[in-house]
Amino acid sequence: MSIQLSTEQLANLLRELCKLPKETEWIEFKLNNDDPQMIGEYISALANSAALLGKQSAYVVWGVADADHALHGTDFKPSTARHKQQELESWLLQKITPKIHFQFLEFSVEELAFVILEIAAANHTPVQFDGVEYIRVGSYTKKLKDHSAKERELWRMFDRVPFERQIAADNQSSEQILNLLDYPAYFDLVKLPLPDNRAGILSGLEADGLIVKSDSGQWHIANLGAVLFARKLEYFSHLSRKAVRVVLYRGNSRVETIREIPGTKGYATGFEGLIGFINNLLPENEVIGQALRKSVPMFPELAIRELVANALIHQDFALTGTGPMIEIFNDRMEITNPGIPLVDTQRFLDSPPRSRNEALASFLRRIGICEERGSGIDKVVSLTEFYQLPAPAFEVTTEHTRAILFGHKDFKDMDKEDRIRACYLHCCLKYVNRESMNNTSFRDRLGVDVKNSAMVSRIIKQATDAGVIRPYDADAGTKAMRYVPFWA
Repeated sequence: MSIQLSTEQLANLLRELCKLPKETEWIEFKLNNDDPQMIGEYISALANSAALLGKQSAYVVWGVADADHALHGTDFKPSTARHKQQELESWLLQKITPKIHFQFLEFSVEELAFVILEIAAANHTPVQFDGVEYIRVGSYTKKLKDHSAKERELWRMFDRVPFERQIAADNQSSEQILNLLDYPAYFDLVKLPLPDNRAGILSGLEADGLIVKSDSGQWHIANLGAVLFARKLEYFSHLSRKAVRVVLYRGNSRVETIREIPGTKGYATGFEGLIGFINNLLPENEVIGQALRKSVPMFPELAIRELVANALIHQDFALTGTGPMIEIFNDRMEITNPGIPLVDTQRFLDSPPRSRNEALASFLRRIGICEERGSGIDKVVSLTEFYQLPAPAFEVTTEHTRAILFGHKDFKDMDKEDRIRACYLHCCLKYVNRESMNNTSFRDRLGVDVKNSAMVSRIIKQATDAGVIRPYDADAGTKAMRYVPFWA
């Protein structure tokens, strides 16, 4: 369960869990034992066992007798518990790798206090506590490395179930499905008439893998359905940080924030609104042409659309606590997504499209949000050249990928790095379009007068010396010299 539960819903959950005849590999019952080491081991073991059993969540329940599941209540109060001079939950978060969602839920039933620890299932790698992976064997917690058959099966499970097909919220009623998902937006985007009955709506959502019928006759919401069509991503706790954040800064640094706006909607539902919102925040450039002075947006909208769509599609959902972010400065815009790219940043223009989230990418292509053929970066580079903006930059940090669009700069204000990057990407664009780069084409790209051809030649030489381009025919004369990317 991933949505916030009321006291009544928590009481119902408690009763359902207590109906089980005994502890399972995804549930543990306790009265008052609040040993932090034990709790940490349970989080690892139960998260891994839940994944192995195809469960969305696992639970530790305090206040229930282990033997007969009688309700006794508990003295354990995690909200005030401390360990090693830290809040208990904070200490556990530091010890759990990777960072998965878990939460302590405190509530009362008939004046008795209970606590349920809800633990999200492991989703891409076994969960460790303090560097050790645990698993449940029956009702016992064991080290995973001592049970090789379970370890192999767990890894096979991760390989079989992509993120989009995992469950975001389980056992929801049809009414809850319609409350949680923006189903009118779905039918509008796929250009189908909105059914006039609930069964038809659910059937349409099911056909696209957005929801899945459960054995109990209820419905599970797949991550694909939640991340694309959530009315509010915060309803799904493990996805709340995957909402797009837009930050507007004063000046060219992160010292002073003017506005920070977290997104709320699913990606398909909120994409057009997001792009419009970004465009409204962008500074404008003033240009003069044929005696007319006019203001134009700092960046072409199509370039923004492509880069934002790429950030959504290519993010690594397994990295928790982080999501796509768009930062707007006076002189540039940075678009960052969790996860390192599957191809080298220097090969973005020519590499065949690869996505770690194929179902997400396929759906967004289908509704026209992203490119079918992987030509999005080609368009971005082409547009920056057409508007004679500095070439975009693509950077990789330890866990993130960042695309940077730069505002207009006069040629004289570009540094060596700007010029070499422009030369390399121009050469790549020409090559993938089966054309040749030469002094003339690059001069036109920079908007430099023919009398300054020697200056352009110096930049080409710098790019050649940097090893990012090379002569197509080293024996050709200076005026006939053509260039290709280093990898061609």
